Amino acid sequence: MTLAQQLREGLTTLGLELPDAVQAKLLAYVALLKKWNATYNLTAIRDEAEMVTQHLLDSLSVLPALQESALAGRRWADVGSGAGLPGIPLAIVRPDMEMALVETVEKKSAFQRQAKIQLGLANITVVNQRVEDLAAGQFDAVISRAFADLAEFVRLAGHLLTQGGRLYAMKGLLPEDEMSRLPPGWAVADCTRLNVPSLDAQRHLLVIERV
Repeated sequence: MTLAQQLREGLTTLGLELPDAVQAKLLAYVALLKKWNATYNLTAIRDEAEMVTQHLLDSLSVLPALQESALAGRRWADVGSGAGLPGIPLAIVRPDMEMALVETVEKKSAFQRQAKIQLGLANITVVNQRVEDLAAGQFDAVISRAFADLAEFVRLAGHLLTQGGRLYAMKGLLPEDEMSRLPPGWAVADCTRLNVPSLDAQRHLLVIERV
């Protein structure tokens, strides 16, 4: 099976219908990541087919769980973005959302800047800073993928939200212990089990908001 076929089948499973040009841009991102990874060690995953599953489809699995009102015209931040995950795949698929990639490691931010240029992602901003140093109230939504435990996520990134904004934490197994240790004034508003095609592992999306 080609990477294009793998991606197409995975998107069908997720219920996402994307134009061929968007699918090509997603695969171009994987190719760029593989090229940079050989020198800069951005991700432990080396195989492109695994990148399609564990990076592209895993990142995009949140879209069916998100309401349209959370996407179009909204300002998002992907904190601890690493190689741009999930922010770059989301920004490719949803050019109507603004995505800031927040990453402290310069080589990873350099890759993000190259991806922005090479893939023509005008809706991406690369922010090479510590998340706790960013000004408050900038974003409608902040997402993380394996960034920190929930209490730490709230502590580091909660100030970034606008009034009524939400934190989105991508997790593996349901982190019930972490959920019980959220700081006062914060609560889990929603929890969705995600279906990642071809991935035999649990994935969850937790939505956290002020109460």
